[in-house]
Amino acid sequence: MKKASVIAVIGICAFILLTSGCTNPELQGLKDKNQLQAKDLADLRRELRSAQLELNQCKERLTTAKGLNSPQMQALKDQIALLNEDIAAKVALIKRMREGLLQIGVQLPMELSLALKEFAENNDMVTFDEATGILKFKSDLLFKSGSADVVDSAKAGIASLAGIMNSEPAGQFHMIIAGHTDSDPIKYSKHLHATNNHLSSHRAIAVLEIMKNSGISAKRLSTRGFGEQRPLQPNDTKQGKAANRRVEIYVIAAGM
Repeated sequence: MKKASVIAVIGICAFILLTSGCTNPELQGLKDKNQLQAKDLADLRRELRSAQLELNQCKERLTTAKGLNSPQMQALKDQIALLNEDIAAKVALIKRMREGLLQIGVQLPMELSLALKEFAENNDMVTFDEATGILKFKSDLLFKSGSADVVDSAKAGIASLAGIMNSEPAGQFHMIIAGHTDSDPIKYSKHLHATNNHLSSHRAIAVLEIMKNSGISAKRLSTRGFGEQRPLQPNDTKQGKAANRRVEIYVIAAGM
C-alpha cells in the first residue's frame, strides 16, 4: 500500500424530522429518493470500472501492437480517446450524484452549524460547506502507510470534533464512520490487515475509538469498511489514489 493519505469527510446527511419540519410521509419520500440515487450511483460506478478495464486493454493492445496497419492503429487510438472522454464524463457525473446524495434533507441546528463553521475557520486543515453540511479534513497524514494507527497530529482534530458533537445541539445525532482505501494491495502489514477491506474497517474503528475516548457515547457510533470498492476517482493516478484513501463520517438522525 502506498502512502495512505486520508481526507476525513464529514457528510452531514441527516433526514431530521424535528429540525427540518418534514412530516413523516415527506421524510419517507426523502429516504426513498436517497435509496434510488444510491442505486443509480452504484450502477454508474460499475460502468466506470468496465470502461476503465476496456481502456487498459486497449492501451495494452496499442503498446504491443504488431502487424496492424495504419487505419487499424488509428481506430485503436480513436477508441482510446473516446474511452478517456467517457471515463472523464462518468467521473464528473459520479461526483455530482454523490454530492446530491449527501445534500438530501440536510438541516442542522443553527448552533451546531455555527460551531462547525467556527471549528473550520480556526483550523487550517479543515473546511466546512454550510450549504451541504460537509466538513473536510485536508490532512493527508491521518494514517501512515498501511497502518490503522491515527497519527498524533490528527488526534487533536478528531478530539475537537468530538467535543462539538458531544454538545447539546448535536446530542440528537449519531455518526457512521466509513473507511476507504485505494486499489493498491496490502504489502507490509498483511499480518495486521489481510485486505484493503480489513484495513479500511480497522481505520474506521481507530477513529471511532478516539471519538469514544473523547466522550462520545458508543451507542452513537458505528463503522463501515468499504476497502477499494467505492472510489471517488480512478485509481490510475497518484492524485486519484490520494482522493480515494479517506475516512468519511456521516452525521445522521438517531435511530436511522
